[in-house]
Amino acid sequence: MLSAEYPPNMVGGLGKHVESLSLALAALGIEVVLVTPRDRGGVPEEHPADNLTVYRIEISPGRTGSLLSDTKAMNDELMQAAIEIVARTGSVTLIHAHDWLVASVAVGLKYLWRTPLLVTIHATERGRYQGELPSELSREINKIEAGLIDEAWRVIVTSYFMAHELVAFFGVSNDKLDVVPNAVTTSPYDNLRREDLVDFRRQFAADDESIVFYVGRVVYEKGLQVLVAAAPQILTYVPKAKFVIAGRGPMADELRLQAERLGIGQRFYFTGYIADEDRDKLFVVSDVATFPSIYEPFGIVALEAMAARVPVVVSAVGGLTEVVENHVTGILAVPNNPDSLAWAVVHTLSRPDWSAARVENAYRRVCEQFNWQRVAEQKTGIYERIAEECKTNTWCQGGAEEESHE
Repeated sequence: MLSAEYPPNMVGGLGKHVESLSLALAALGIEVVLVTPRDRGGVPEEHPADNLTVYRIEISPGRTGSLLSDTKAMNDELMQAAIEIVARTGSVTLIHAHDWLVASVAVGLKYLWRTPLLVTIHATERGRYQGELPSELSREINKIEAGLIDEAWRVIVTSYFMAHELVAFFGVSNDKLDVVPNAVTTSPYDNLRREDLVDFRRQFAADDESIVFYVGRVVYEKGLQVLVAAAPQILTYVPKAKFVIAGRGPMADELRLQAERLGIGQRFYFTGYIADEDRDKLFVVSDVATFPSIYEPFGIVALEAMAARVPVVVSAVGGLTEVVENHVTGILAVPNNPDSLAWAVVHTLSRPDWSAARVENAYRRVCEQFNWQRVAEQKTGIYERIAEECKTNTWCQGGAEEESHE
């Protein structure tokens, strides 16, 4: 398993996905060797569970500040480390890589070991910019994504929205794609009770204020500018709403300024980075969690809110429409539409009886459909299929040419 993110090195949801997947696979008896950069601490070698070993590789200093150059240097060091690890521990039967940031090491190891490469694409550069590639950097990332997908034996995506995106953007055959959803666990919230968290909640809002909560990266594609634009309408009907924005990103200052210009800056609390423990507590003490994304390949944070039994309001975009069923497990708002978002939030806060019914439906859906054991079983089936196909493939046996797997 190759990933640029793994706890405690977390940027978005990728690191949590890889961690949870690796643990679930290990629990099924799959031996997982995970190689990742050691960017934000963590021990160099860790055994979080039977059948799972995590190697965090120290990346040499002297980065250039160029994303592409630094990523290439990281890949070179991850590749050297992976070669040494496998030389000590034995051969591997499959390489599973996550997103373009580990493309070079993934493809290099594929040819070095003549081992099938499985790729999970969590998001695309073109998708982030609504089908456009606005810069040379974006165009280069898109090329790397295309090359990685082309080199893969099979490609996993987390939503049918992403499957359509890969077909449209890269011409991937549907026969090469597997759709396996994300998952969450309810365990972080099982022992948290709102009535026990009164003092914690008071750090963010008064007892008579309703918390409208967002957590995630503070970037354009997450649609927080839409939430700020919707806030005056929400406050018209719910004057004591408090908007708690947890996370960090380049749009934070711009959003603060937007709120100040609207005269509602005091109704927003930008927490910056928060620890997972505090994030979990904030879910439990919030009155609605909203994710008004412009682009969202899946939306695992919506699942986390559903697992925490908080009402959810999301934009009807991308994979979010496959996670949230409108007026059954949450409310879908029109994307990039402050009026629609405001209506959905106000409706959720003003009808707690209906919201409570959606919360219970959502929690049940998470437990039954979006759990890691089910996801790991689906991934194991894909692994076994590739291993079986490899037995009769000339390239796997050392032949000169690779056969098409599309």
